[in-house]
Amino acid sequence: MHWFRNSAPYINAHRGKTFVLLFGGEAVMHESFHNIVHDIALLHSLGIHLVLVHGARPQIDENLIENGLHTPFHDGLRITTRESLRCVLDAVGSVRIQIEGLLSMGLANSPMYGARIDAVSGNFVTARPYGVRDGIDHALTGEVRSVDTEAIQKQLVNRHIVILGPMGYSPTGEVFNLLAEDVAVSVAEALQADKLICLSEYDGLEEDSHLLREMIPNEVDRYLRDRPLDNELLRYLNAARAACRGGVRRIHIVSYRRDGALLQELFTRDGAGTLITQDPYEEIRNAEIEDIGGLLELLRPLEDEGILVRRSREKLENEIQHFAVIERDGMIVGCGALYPLPVDSGLPACGEIACVAIHPLYRKSERGSELLDFLERRAVIKGLRCLFVLTTRTAHWFIEHGFTPASVDDLPSSRQALYNLQRNSLVFSKKL
Repeated sequence: MHWFRNSAPYINAHRGKTFVLLFGGEAVMHESFHNIVHDIALLHSLGIHLVLVHGARPQIDENLIENGLHTPFHDGLRITTRESLRCVLDAVGSVRIQIEGLLSMGLANSPMYGARIDAVSGNFVTARPYGVRDGIDHALTGEVRSVDTEAIQKQLVNRHIVILGPMGYSPTGEVFNLLAEDVAVSVAEALQADKLICLSEYDGLEEDSHLLREMIPNEVDRYLRDRPLDNELLRYLNAARAACRGGVRRIHIVSYRRDGALLQELFTRDGAGTLITQDPYEEIRNAEIEDIGGLLELLRPLEDEGILVRRSREKLENEIQHFAVIERDGMIVGCGALYPLPVDSGLPACGEIACVAIHPLYRKSERGSELLDFLERRAVIKGLRCLFVLTTRTAHWFIEHGFTPASVDDLPSSRQALYNLQRNSLVFSKKL
């Protein structure tokens, strides 16, 4: 009862939304697929618009073996010859019919009793040849050209579940074998779906035996870098980052093997899989050694203009503990540093604010002010009573933030000794 009551906000949030569910032929063959269909029926009964996109890779392989045929793969994509097309069509058709049959169940004492689900499939996806890539002709393998969103929306409004296979049709009447992931991403983007849900063999993406609950596209980029897309999970991750950047707000990767994982992911706070989201994700935090590359990319243009003192990679690595960064969706868009200064006898503890920089695309905002506030709070925690800043171009900005003009002689003696006469920086101070 506690779980059911706590699911109410999610039921309200999901009602009337469009979800695209992607699953491979392996999921259809698994013993738990009946439970997946029951959960799909439940989502449908809660007013969620559903588009199911299925694959058929193992079924195609089985048909090819029975007919003594072989189709090679290139970069994870099957090269579909004319001889093998019949095997592809038979496999895709049989999977679709199996899904439609399960959705039609209405036995008493079963979760499907009284559900009455109308499933619809059709030529909603227009395709074109994948063509010759790396000197290899992919024959009747294709890629999505367009999606008939108006026709799909009409079916969804009429409370039908739309079923799409890895097939597309050309205006000339040809049939192409497509990647199910390509179909799912294209449909989700075209419909502006609220979610793309990938049913995988795995619970989600794990690192060091730990399930990653949430990722952003840049993190997926780093994970997939130099990895061939040679298994289902990696293909789903690749599809997830493409969908994120195509406007789909949330992509979930959950297990089809674990009973109830789909419902747990959608109706509980902690979920059950990995969420890839494009929602704005920004924070000000202490810098880490992994941020060096982003810092260098942010600072180099300002150093080339002479606005900032040039810092080498080695210097940044040695001083990284003094830096704070603004991270937005995995990208460093701002930074600043707080250096405690050696205390002169009889003077209060003080520090220096340095290397304040904001990416050009994000300067017309309050990010610089927020970063300065963050550094000032850090200074107070460290027991500093006064801050100095040396600048050649941004004097007025610091004055607007409470700094007052000072002289080189006001600096601690150790800092005076390092003052660069050639830069002739203006000195400002602020009491904390």
